[in-house]
Amino acid sequence: MTETQSNDTFAADREIDITGDLCPMTFVRTRLALDRMTPGQILLVRLRGEEPLRNVPRTATEQGHQVLSLETGADGVSVLVLRRGA
Repeated sequence: MTETQSNDTFAADREIDITGDLCPMTFVRTRLALDRMTPGQILLVRLRGEEPLRNVPRTATEQGHQVLSLETGADGVSVLVLRRGA
C-alpha cells in the first residue's frame, strides 16, 4: 500500500477508535461508521494489531472506499484515513 499523504493533512469528518476491538468487529465498526457518512466524507480510524491492519484497509477498498493514508506510530497504533465511496 502506498502512502500518499500524511494523515494530519486530512480534515476528518468523523473519527473512530477500534484499538480495543477484535476482528471481525474492527471492520464491522468501520463499515457502520462509513455507512453513516455521505460519499466523499473522510473517516479517520485508529486501530491496533496485525489482523485489523491487514483486513480493514483491504475490505474498505473492496467495498469501494479509498485509502488516503495509513501510518503506524511507535506505540503500535495505526491511523487509517478513508474517503467514503459512492
